[in-house]
Amino acid sequence: MSYPDPRYFGDGGEISATFRPASTEPDYVSKPVVSSGPTVAQGTAYHYLSTTDSTGGEYGLYRVDMGPEAGGPSTHFHKAMSESFFILSGTMRLFDGERWVDATEGDYLYVPVGGLHAFRNESGEPASMLMLFAPGAPREGYFEGITELAGMSEEERAEFFVRHDSFFV
Repeated sequence: MSYPDPRYFGDGGEISATFRPASTEPDYVSKPVVSSGPTVAQGTAYHYLSTTDSTGGEYGLYRVDMGPEAGGPSTHFHKAMSESFFILSGTMRLFDGERWVDATEGDYLYVPVGGLHAFRNESGEPASMLMLFAPGAPREGYFEGITELAGMSEEERAEFFVRHDSFFV
């Protein structure tokens, strides 16, 4: 295995880093929704740490803070990106395609492209995790759009999921 080809050709580096304090308010907080596909509970907060735009498509990194018994998406897979979960606090139920596990602080799940997976917070306590998508994809539109699923026709829902590389089984 070797390093990728260089993409920066300067000799002295550049000032281009971005800092986001932990105290930064969430970028989006969902409205309560229950419909076919994902279930989103009131108070699920999404922190857009590194988006496809800010990383030039390399990856997307998001912190998701879920309230007690917040639910989550049913079993699905992605055709264009891998997804990783790192639990920061609380207990998240993670499905690895074969079994559900109660993941707690420090636990990690990597799901390759095409890998079946699901997650939810069934506990009576809040939980927080990092979600990493690689390569990057515009997941902000997915997070913000899932609250509108209940008002969509079956055809509109199907198109929404395909557009956002989410294939439910």
